[in-house]
Amino acid sequence: MASVAAQRPPPPSKPGMQRQSSFSSFPSSRSPSTSLRNGRSPQPPVVRGSDRSSDSSIHPSQRSSTLVPSFYGQKSRGPTRKLRSQYPLDSTERHVEYILVAGFDIDRGSVMEHQYPSPITGDEQMLAELMLPDQAHLRESDWTMFFLHKDTTEEDEAREERMERKRLRKEMRESQSGAESSSKGAEDMDEEEDSEEEHQEEDQDDLDGPPLIYVLNLVNTKQDSNAKRGAVVKSMAICTRHSFLHIYKPLLVLALAEYFRAPYPETLASLYNAVNAMDLSPMPRLSFLERQILQSSDQKDMFIEKFERMFQQRMAEGPGRSSSNASDSPSKKPMLKLPRDTHTFQSTVYYNGTPMPVQVPTAIVPETVGQFSIITLINTFSEPHTTTPQPFALHSHLTTSGAYTHPIIVLVNAILTQKRIIFLGHNQRSGDVADFVLAACSLASGGLLRGFTRHAFPYTDLTKIDDLLKVPGFIAGVTNPNFANKPEWWDLLCDVSSGRMKISARIEPAPTNEGVNYFQQPGGHHSGGTSAYSVAGMAAAVGGAPNNPLGIDPTGDNAFMDSIISAITNRHGEQAVRSRWREWILKFTRIAAAFEEVVYGASALYIGAHETDAGAYGVSGHGYIWPDEQSRYRELAGNVHRIEGWRNTRSYYSYIQDLGQLWERRPVRSLDFMHQHDRLMKLKLGYEQSGAILLAFAAAVEDAPESLAGASSKGKQVEDSEVSSQLQEQVAATQYETINQLLTVLPTNGSGLFHISLGLFHPNPEVRSAMVSLLDKIQDHEAGRHYWQGLGRFAKLAFFRVKREVEIMKG
Repeated sequence: MASVAAQRPPPPSKPGMQRQSSFSSFPSSRSPSTSLRNGRSPQPPVVRGSDRSSDSSIHPSQRSSTLVPSFYGQKSRGPTRKLRSQYPLDSTERHVEYILVAGFDIDRGSVMEHQYPSPITGDEQMLAELMLPDQAHLRESDWTMFFLHKDTTEEDEAREERMERKRLRKEMRESQSGAESSSKGAEDMDEEEDSEEEHQEEDQDDLDGPPLIYVLNLVNTKQDSNAKRGAVVKSMAICTRHSFLHIYKPLLVLALAEYFRAPYPETLASLYNAVNAMDLSPMPRLSFLERQILQSSDQKDMFIEKFERMFQQRMAEGPGRSSSNASDSPSKKPMLKLPRDTHTFQSTVYYNGTPMPVQVPTAIVPETVGQFSIITLINTFSEPHTTTPQPFALHSHLTTSGAYTHPIIVLVNAILTQKRIIFLGHNQRSGDVADFVLAACSLASGGLLRGFTRHAFPYTDLTKIDDLLKVPGFIAGVTNPNFANKPEWWDLLCDVSSGRMKISARIEPAPTNEGVNYFQQPGGHHSGGTSAYSVAGMAAAVGGAPNNPLGIDPTGDNAFMDSIISAITNRHGEQAVRSRWREWILKFTRIAAAFEEVVYGASALYIGAHETDAGAYGVSGHGYIWPDEQSRYRELAGNVHRIEGWRNTRSYYSYIQDLGQLWERRPVRSLDFMHQHDRLMKLKLGYEQSGAILLAFAAAVEDAPESLAGASSKGKQVEDSEVSSQLQEQVAATQYETINQLLTVLPTNGSGLFHISLGLFHPNPEVRSAMVSLLDKIQDHEAGRHYWQGLGRFAKLAFFRVKREVEIMKG
């Protein structure tokens, strides 16, 4: 396996420290799913992939005009504790780690010309070949992208040491007596606060291993009559741990043009210093629930309060926080301006005296690398299927709706079940083919599942085929048509030029397993009038029929794809399409959890079922909701092959690990908000049942801080004012996150708080009073106020009417 060793540049503040790293263009043979099956869960990596140095000090003369005054009133809408930056000024990590330049020599082939700031030892030939794709000399310019994987040996040891230290600290805190917890209350709460912030950092870590090094590469061909073959081909690449590496494209265009004029290391140094001086420190760090809300919302001022508070903190710190890379020119001191759209943060890179604006995403979505279009992916393979449909060779994992399964569903099924996928773009730009690979990874992830981009190769060629075939479940982009003639190399071939997909005749058949047998055995599993055997038989008939004449759609995939095509036709936009795919992936994982509970008696995809079923708030239950038993078994039987194929993949085991970490940080564990809200939406409930759910929501938000307050004052009453103040902040933060947890389960299709607001018309006055209290807290919440604004006028009038009634009764 080709590998490249790289030496990272030392941090500016610690010039004596150096770290030797080892990189490879192919992932380690040690799979995270294997370690999970063996009982050892992969731990978050030590190396952080964010936080860079930057020039960000604010000139004193600009303070009066840089910060927009608060326009939301004096009432606090969130916790008041100090916010942390996603990319702090004092971090030793850099935005860009390496800049590479390669060229094509008629005698030696692809050669590496320069590496900055330090040379990359190892197989430089492999890197040069990746930077100069096939037929690059036939095009004036082209983009490529590839990933470098870090050797995990040192990181594994460091992670184990860190986890052991955390375990010992936790045991020491738990062993403290009541008197000690009282006298050291402030210190304990400081440690808890630090621990919470550490958890927030781990939210963004890649559980599959150390962060990838993303490489964005630009290739240019300049016509030169003095050169051999009349042209000069060179490429320049930026190596970064940022998944939003597309922001560097304009800079690469300028830098490579400059390199053609001045092919010296100083040209690389100028670009390197410019990008690493980019200031992202005013971007606040969001919790997992906040990121989830922001990703699913179209509101341009969602969490604008956090940016406002972050700017206030920066101004309070004064102008002395600039980094060593900061410019001395006051004209280059960035102005702090509230963003017009909080989904992105605008910064500026000054390259050769030219200010280059960049838009950095505020909430990083897992498995989303670079800039691509899912709509383009869907349209490319949907149009030929719609105009002249062609049947697929049947495979139970892939053709879940029969021979005429929609190609996009076939693609997603292939990714979920870890098949080998090739995107072939003959006579296409390698950058365009890479975009299809990245879009496919994002499509199957939905921002929830992981493990796809780590085994993706946006561009590769025939020289890497031996190493590629060693990777299970790869997704690769190629331009050489010879790949189409080798069906033993792939399971699904996606021809970008023709918009057709082909299932390999050499693909391994799906094995028979317990889940398939469960739904194929006759009788006994269904009490709703249709046996499990007949339901499974119906699904099997659809899967084996050439054209599905009955129009049966047990999985709902056909109806879903019709809605996606309709949304694209009506120009709903890229974000709307991604949001719908996220809902589809979430539904799939919830159905898979229900499937495991039915077939195997329990599911690793639902953690804490015993707590939610205990009925702590007067209601119990967990998981996905169907309107009736017949619908439940029909959908489970239709998805049986897709689910069983997914259950033995990397993304399945990584998702279990994700769910475990998220469960530990969930503010309310004894109530499944999504399950109960689905009951309100999908089932015909009586007044007593619906009232119990609404009272549970209100009680969960109201009582969430009580356990925290009780634990903090255990053993002896806390009288110290400083400790009491910190405790109040902690209580407010817990209630704030509880509301976030409730908001994440609300539909993103526009209904929002509608089903909760129906409690204002409940015949029980206790329920109406509880809904007034709950909605009052939601409209004072940073994100909840947007959901409140989406309520209809009729519901708002009912809220104020009931609120007056409650005040009169209390008065």
